[in-house]
Amino acid sequence: MDSFELNKIIGAVLATCIVLLVTSFTASALFASKPPQKPGFAIAVKEKGAATKEAAAAPSEPIEKLLQTASVEKGQAAAKVCLTCHTFEKNGPNRVGPNLYGIVGDKRGEGRNGFNFSAAMKAKGGTWTYDDLNKFLTNPKAFIPGTAMGFAGIQKDSQRADVIDYLHTLSDNPVPLPVASK
Repeated sequence: MDSFELNKIIGAVLATCIVLLVTSFTASALFASKPPQKPGFAIAVKEKGAATKEAAAAPSEPIEKLLQTASVEKGQAAAKVCLTCHTFEKNGPNRVGPNLYGIVGDKRGEGRNGFNFSAAMKAKGGTWTYDDLNKFLTNPKAFIPGTAMGFAGIQKDSQRADVIDYLHTLSDNPVPLPVASK
């Protein structure tokens, strides 16, 4: 290889370096970013308080009114998300959560084919009423703080009423639906 060829190769390398350097300076000038005055992001945190927890657990409409327009078919379709943790058939097995056949009117935190409920669920006690199911399905962690149920809740009133109406049908002796006062 003669010196002329070597000069062409070195010239091409230097020209490429100069083009890259000019491009870098131009890009830095065009897309300059200003550093933030205060590093990090502000995270909005709700205050922990009894009023906040009660408000989060309270649905916007009473269940009696919601159940007037509820649909069992829509509820069955909406309850498919529950199948990852629960079963619905009579004498069905427990999964991560208990079998939900006959849940309306059943004792909270007891029975359910030997399912081991969380201490919070056992401490809450009582029976599953339509209103309690409505509050629980709105926000499980607010209705029973410390529950092991990781589900965030069903925020849409009509969808929640549909699921509750579907759960009502899963019983040998269904608890009568509540009647809305006029």
